[in-house]
Order: sequence, then structure tokens, then C-alpha cells
Amino acid sequence: MAASCDLLDVEPPELQFPFELDKQISCPLKMTNKTDRTVAFKVKTTSPKKYCVRPNNGVVLPRSTCEVVVTMQAQTVAPPDLQCKDKFLVQSVVVGDGLSAKDITPQMFMKEEGNVVEEVRMRVVYVMPPESSSEIAEESDGPQRILVPMHRSADNGRSPSELSSGSVSLRSADLGTEVGSPAGPVVRTEELLKATGSAAVCAI
Repeated sequence: MAASCDLLDVEPPELQFPFELDKQISCPLKMTNKTDRTVAFKVKTTSPKKYCVRPNNGVVLPRSTCEVVVTMQAQTVAPPDLQCKDKFLVQSVVVGDGLSAKDITPQMFMKEEGNVVEEVRMRVVYVMPPESSSEIAEESDGPQRILVPMHRSADNGRSPSELSSGSVSLRSADLGTEVGSPAGPVVRTEELLKATGSAAVCAI
């Protein structure tokens, strides 16, 4: 769908900017000459300091297309509810064949001079930006963090400090159960102490 006049079709019919703070955002405009005549155009806006239009005027050859890029300067404050009142105006007029962009003058678009000037009006719309890849990565990391407490529960609720110290083995021996086995054979305290002592000697 395009905004249209007798000379040009302008796409899109409204300028949509995915609004982000402190970032320049561009929106392309495609102008199609529907006639068999050469058409000159000029782009105007209600907020000239806020937007940069390249090129802001030019010539579209018969049955051909020209692209214009509208860039919104980086904004430091977001408007309430992302509402925008900015508007753009594309003026077009038939000119002689062989005319180039450098030959365009402001007088060509003055209706007071007797020129037949066509106009297409467009509004500016702010939209939410697409979800960034970093945000998607953070969401995918969520389940991995949940695995940490689940791993601890597999060790019968003991903390890492308890598992790394020898006090766990001694307490388990006092309870009369084999370490790491919920229903293993009874191990005497003396036998466990002898085993741990011999292991310590071998380690030395």
C-alpha cells in the first residue's frame, strides 16, 4: 500500500521508526513515477532539526523509482506512550525532460507561481524495536541457573563445605551407615579411622 497523488506513489504511506534512545534510526521511502513525464520532488517536515532526509529533493524519470532515506537523530527522551506528532510532506511537479537534481529550485514548488504541485502527506509512527539477541540469550540462560540448587539436593542437602571436609565421613560412621549409601552395611568407627589413616599415609 502506498500514499499516492497523480504523479507519484510513495511507500510506505507512513514513516515507522523502531524507537530506541540514543540511537539514529532510518526509514526508507520509495517514490515511483506513474507518468510518462519527468517529475521533480521535494521532501519537507514539521521537525527539520530532528530528521535528516537524503536526498531531500530530486528527479524521478518516467515510469521509474527513486529511493529517499529519512534518518531520525538520536533522541535522549522518549515521548509519552511513544506518540509522535511529526509529519512529512512530499511535493511533486512535472518538469522538462533532461532536468537534473541540481537544476531544482524552490520556486518550482510554489503554487503562487502558477505551478501544478501535487502533495502527499505522511505521519510519523514510533513502534517498539524488535527483541535483541542479547535479551534472547539472557532468557535462555535462565534454566541453567536453576540446575545449581537441584545439583545440591542430589547430595542429600549437604553444603559444598561439608562435602569437602572430613567431618562428613566421621559423622556418617557414627551413624553406622556407609558413606554415600542410604542403606549400606554397618561400618565401625575404628575401621573407618584406620582406613582413612592408611589413606593419609599413602598420600604423604
